[in-house]
Amino acid sequence: MLKKDLILKSPVSKTIGIENVKDGKFGAVLSRAGVGKTSFLVQIALTQLLSDEKILHVSLDDPMDKINLRYKEGYTNIIDSVGYIDPQKALRLWEDIRTNKVGISYNESTFDTEKIRDYLKSFKKADLTLPSIMIIDGLNFDNDVSTILEDLQKLNQEFSVFIWFSMKNHREEQLCEDGFPIQLETYKDKFDKAVLLQPVEDKIEAVILKDGDRTDHRHLLDPATMMIVEYA
Repeated sequence: MLKKDLILKSPVSKTIGIENVKDGKFGAVLSRAGVGKTSFLVQIALTQLLSDEKILHVSLDDPMDKINLRYKEGYTNIIDSVGYIDPQKALRLWEDIRTNKVGISYNESTFDTEKIRDYLKSFKKADLTLPSIMIIDGLNFDNDVSTILEDLQKLNQEFSVFIWFSMKNHREEQLCEDGFPIQLETYKDKFDKAVLLQPVEDKIEAVILKDGDRTDHRHLLDPATMMIVEYA
């Protein structure tokens, strides 16, 4: 029951929908620097952990100890949003689900899709459950990443793993005609889902840019917790 309550409180439930988190190939969370891409990606991953699935978090920006702290903070934020929960019960659940998260840190020069393929192959070889989603946080979409995306699309097909990316856009850039930042516009045919995070007064607005017929849905988030807040 607690897992279900926490999933329903996740900002991902309202914005993307739990059933849509891994429906397709690629998804993107876009924002300017510092707005909350990584925190929102962590919330996506937490929905899968609470659903007893494995996730793989690949970071090109931060060491894994910092990413692990983000997961613990994200979990605490969902717990707090539900109301009072016995601390020991919350801790036991955290200890139970956190082992289903595996992470790898790279930088731009050491990132290699073949290393990820070998890592996923090791799951199969050991007869372990494969991750349901992979998060790639920090890939620079201002560069030409078409070859990397082609390689990752093969991983999606080979291992049935949905891949979520962080995608940084910039304050001074105008949106394209269809409302997409240029970083997404360039590769939009490869992406099934995209969520844009943008500051609105003292909140963050999550705008669904791409998700089948569900486009231009808007939801307000608390920037400190990434939890849903209601429009005034």
